[in-house]
Amino acid sequence: MIPKKIKILAITGSTRKNSSNYKILKYISEHIKSEFEVEIFEDLAEIPHFNPDLDNENPPENVAFFRNKINEADGVLICTPEYVFSLPGSLKNALEWCVSTTIFSNKNIGLITASASGEMGHKQLLLIMKTLEAKFLDNTQLLIQGIRGKINEEGKIINEETESELQDFICNFESQFN
Repeated sequence: MIPKKIKILAITGSTRKNSSNYKILKYISEHIKSEFEVEIFEDLAEIPHFNPDLDNENPPENVAFFRNKINEADGVLICTPEYVFSLPGSLKNALEWCVSTTIFSNKNIGLITASASGEMGHKQLLLIMKTLEAKFLDNTQLLIQGIRGKINEEGKIINEETESELQDFICNFESQFN
């Protein structure tokens, strides 16, 4: 019998095509152990604006799809930029649709903020994920500052320290599932 692969949903907080955050998630998916299956979710822009009046048993189709992807995953990776010292609105919006659920409760999560500075956005991401009861440790969250100078157009990490930090992050994230 073939062992079941551990399903990871990777969410990029950027809506830009081929963003640095997408490249980091691609890097992780290529370097994670073979028993993991990583799916990158890139459709944050398709999720409608959060409306509590619509957050019931029959939410909008894109919201239900997003929630189902999280629910089916064994773990979630989020890699996001910081916009105007905060989370991108599209990512925050998607996470707001999850507040009335328990889909993140005790789910193993890896959190990366990769941006020019990222400090404020990273703090907000950690707070939101704690509020959603996601399970992460100090070593399964990472702030990468100055990302544009640390990754090239093809997605290769060109900064040795960043590559080392990402390798440590990957090992720590994988160890949550042992």
